[in-house]
Amino acid sequence: MNKSDSERMAHLLDMAGLVQTNKEEDADLLLINTCGVRQSAEDRVIGKVHVWQNLRKNKPNLIIGITGCMAGRDGDGRLRKQLEEVDLFFPISEMNKLPVWLKELNPVFNFDLNLPEDYLELEAKYTDNYQAFVPIQTGCNQFCSYCVVPYARGREVNRPVKDILNEVKKLAENGCLQITLLGQIVNHYIAPDVETFSKNNIYQKNDFAKLLWELNQIEGIERIHFTAPHPIYMDDEVVDALSLPKQINFLHLPVQSGNNEILRKMNRKHDRDYYIELIKKIKTSKPDIALGTDIMVGFCGETDDQFADTVDLFNECQFDISYHAQYSMRSGTIASKAFLDDVSRMEKKKRWEILQDLMKKITYKKNQSYVGKEVSVLVDKFSAGENFGNSAEMKLTSFESDKNFVGKIVKLKIKEADTWLLRGEMV
Repeated sequence: MNKSDSERMAHLLDMAGLVQTNKEEDADLLLINTCGVRQSAEDRVIGKVHVWQNLRKNKPNLIIGITGCMAGRDGDGRLRKQLEEVDLFFPISEMNKLPVWLKELNPVFNFDLNLPEDYLELEAKYTDNYQAFVPIQTGCNQFCSYCVVPYARGREVNRPVKDILNEVKKLAENGCLQITLLGQIVNHYIAPDVETFSKNNIYQKNDFAKLLWELNQIEGIERIHFTAPHPIYMDDEVVDALSLPKQINFLHLPVQSGNNEILRKMNRKHDRDYYIELIKKIKTSKPDIALGTDIMVGFCGETDDQFADTVDLFNECQFDISYHAQYSMRSGTIASKAFLDDVSRMEKKKRWEILQDLMKKITYKKNQSYVGKEVSVLVDKFSAGENFGNSAEMKLTSFESDKNFVGKIVKLKIKEADTWLLRGEMV
């Protein structure tokens, strides 16, 4: 989501006549779009700003700004006090005010733009012309006890179906092959303009499933991905929509823990058995789908036995990939007020390593089943005679050839499989 927001902000600055530079020392404006999920990310931002202060010796009119979740969650002003040297400190939803603020800080930024109030209505400066992030919602209403997002981004707001379809159609016209739908709880999408859905849409109840069906009808788009859904909103229609022809063969479904008491303290609103049964249902509907998840270790009060439940769930679900986080207390969250962060750093690291090792073992074993099979790959990188890209299962895949395949979908036969790379040859 931050990458997508940055693409919109880059387009806004382009409209204002600014030119992007890759050298910090050449810039007249430096902006950091921040993440507030973990303390380590915020520490890096503070360090970066202090380094940038030295650039003002040669450029006294340099403007430095902080946006994103770090600014959005700073309800009491404590973070702003740590960054007194920055000129701008604003939540991402206020990016449309940036031209006015820049003009106030330095009259050389003299531009007058007619911008929409909703920043999601701004066009994006997409990184590639063949794949793009498309936000369909921002904010969150779930209030998981460890999470800052509802405080940093506000309550859930869903984009109109019409706006989403228009953006994707324009992307398709410009040669885009893959879109990734973004939302904090992406499968809780509720259309503010349900009348836009086609009357022949095969889904009747779930607006997110309806949206997936509409997007599958757009000519030119070949692959549709979305992240990140919540288990409690994976109803039968959404599960069925995973088999729509343009959906990639991968689902990232965060679980966070395999222990019911920890899930309750996290306010996840699902339990262990519900999640396991849901995975079984998904695999019954689409047996060859690859699965990913998020897991947090060392949450407040997590015992060895409770962590063992998470390991057991991992073995039960057989994830292809899992993103593991060591719990980091976030000020303002429910957990920071209700619980003690009483699992040591050493223990968190130990549990993190256990899951990492387990994941590598399972992933390597699962990847061997791809040897001899054909996969579809969107090529996005060329280096030293080798092309790289993700298969429809979101497996990093490579093959030897020239760079003319970047931005194209190719079919490969897999010859070799490692833990994090499949190697193949063109069919």
